[in-house]
Amino acid sequence: MPQTVIPIATRGQGLYEFTDAAAGYVRKSGVEEGLLTVFVRHTSASLLIQENADPDVKRDLDEFFHRLVPPSSDPSMRWIVHTQEGPDDMPAHIKAALTQVSIGIPVTDARMVLGTWQGLYLFEHRDRPHQREVVLHLGA
Repeated sequence: MPQTVIPIATRGQGLYEFTDAAAGYVRKSGVEEGLLTVFVRHTSASLLIQENADPDVKRDLDEFFHRLVPPSSDPSMRWIVHTQEGPDDMPAHIKAALTQVSIGIPVTDARMVLGTWQGLYLFEHRDRPHQREVVLHLGA
């Protein structure tokens, strides 16, 4: 099965789950065993595998990353030079550098081998809405 691109419309910073879309791609592929590669095509967004049962996890992760890397308008971030695209841009690049833009997930019996409470997320690091693209490739 060829690669596919999953478009994800974001409404600002936060975690956007796309586990079901990735699972559908794997199911339709006909591949019983292999490795699913998930790649986000952006420098201010990233990917996470994270708990998808309790919404407090998403809230706490958002808050942690906001505290770790505040907007460049925060006095603690005066050292930032790249500000032409807004006060959230360079912090978004830093957050993406601290996380990951590619994830490999084993596939067995035509299903992603995720844990019971694991979900696949796009982690948007910019304030305004964006149209993001996640590329999926399944190798047998």
